[in-house]
Amino acid sequence: MSSAPTRLSGFMEHPIVQAPMAGGASCPELVGAVSEAGGLGFLAAGYKTPDAMYEEIKHVRGLTQRAFGVNVFMPQPGNSDPAAVEVYRAQLTGEASWYETELGETGHGTDDAYEAKLAILFDDPVPIVSFTFGCPTRGVLERFTKRGTYTVVTVTSVAEAQVAEWCGADALCVQGIEAGGHQSTHRDDPQEDGTGSGLGLLTLLTQVTEAVPLPVIAAGGLMRGSQIAAVLAAGATAAQLGTAFLVCPESGADPVHKKAMTNPLFVRTELTRAFSGRPARGLVNRFLREHGRYAPAAYPEVHHLTAGLRKAAAKAQDPQGMALWAGQGHRLAREMPAGRLVETLVAELVAAREEPAKGGGPG
Repeated sequence: MSSAPTRLSGFMEHPIVQAPMAGGASCPELVGAVSEAGGLGFLAAGYKTPDAMYEEIKHVRGLTQRAFGVNVFMPQPGNSDPAAVEVYRAQLTGEASWYETELGETGHGTDDAYEAKLAILFDDPVPIVSFTFGCPTRGVLERFTKRGTYTVVTVTSVAEAQVAEWCGADALCVQGIEAGGHQSTHRDDPQEDGTGSGLGLLTLLTQVTEAVPLPVIAAGGLMRGSQIAAVLAAGATAAQLGTAFLVCPESGADPVHKKAMTNPLFVRTELTRAFSGRPARGLVNRFLREHGRYAPAAYPEVHHLTAGLRKAAAKAQDPQGMALWAGQGHRLAREMPAGRLVETLVAELVAAREEPAKGGGPG
């Protein structure tokens, strides 16, 4: 087993990380292209079977010799209210009729095959493993260290960052409220819905870097090299971008989802439980408007409940019934090959860093 870099920056030529996007966008072709271009590509193990995760790992290894990562969902507590889920099921019967499909069963368990995925990653290690929706135990992180795997825990608060440090994480992914897809809070508290308690990336990044002495990947709404320069200046080691890479041709996202990113019909994003039962940022469409306020705090039960609806809407090429996960910067998305996007972001980063050095300019 080859020795792994001991510094986060050692895994990439450029400080650009492609976010792990569960649901298909972070496919091996996208991961390989980003890593080959000098960034750090990430597979998303969430919602996949352990075997499917391992097949994707082997696929990426065939596409690049460079480092890449795998993101794993932490097990959920399983304390959702079954009655609330059934009420939501009843509300969605009209959607099922409209899309001529069945609502999903919700008894799939809440651990996303966590232990089986860890067993594979221990047995055949990858360079980096990151975690979403919580922090592994100190024992798990120590075992990854012994296997030569660098570990990253996604956090949304200083308290979560401190827990990750105590448990032995090598680095943090600090996720601001601007980020698309699920908020990676370690505890899903429905009492905080709509309170505006989530922090923007720059504020959260500064708080975390001043409280915890671990390397940081900054995530949330980043779409341009100048924004990457800003988070690096604020203390991050690298920037993580999801929505920016979602529209690349290598991305496995549905073409309807890709087109929606810059469709003027979709003017804003919102955090919603409508599709999964956990707060996630997506484009505001009909489904979100009609059902978001009624969706219970029940993840992953609601995710499984709506799975058939989302697939049927995609098959019908109807963006109004799909989970169009997107960060706040979605209108800045640029459709270009992933390798060229990395090159473009690097050029913008260099230009942003050089501009202040020139001085002067109009007042």
